[in-house]
Amino acid sequence: MKSLIPLVFLSALTFSVIATGAAAAENRCGYIENPTPGNWWLTDADASWTIGTQGSDAYPDGFDLVPDISAGDYRATNGNYGYACACMSVDTDRADERITAIYSFKQIPLSRCEKDPALNRPE
Repeated sequence: MKSLIPLVFLSALTFSVIATGAAAAENRCGYIENPTPGNWWLTDADASWTIGTQGSDAYPDGFDLVPDISAGDYRATNGNYGYACACMSVDTDRADERITAIYSFKQIPLSRCEKDPALNRPE
């Protein structure tokens, strides 16, 4: 009987996760780009993920976690705009290559992205 208790608990836990539709956030690291006002995306080894575009109010929940990237290790490309390197915990819409929610953001040294052969440097 004691051996059935963990199995019943595990089954109940699995069912509750499936029933709620819970999905694990993805950890994505790459270039965080803000080339012009209101335009943001993250480019990693898989895609260029749209975060938000100028004139749209469809920024993902958690966008307020993205700080002023120019305060860290950053490269300006267009006046006050440019790119940095970051890791983010996010939900994505893979079909649209869009970030739909941001749970955490950490800016990391730009050299980490520059040394990654899977990443194309922003222009």
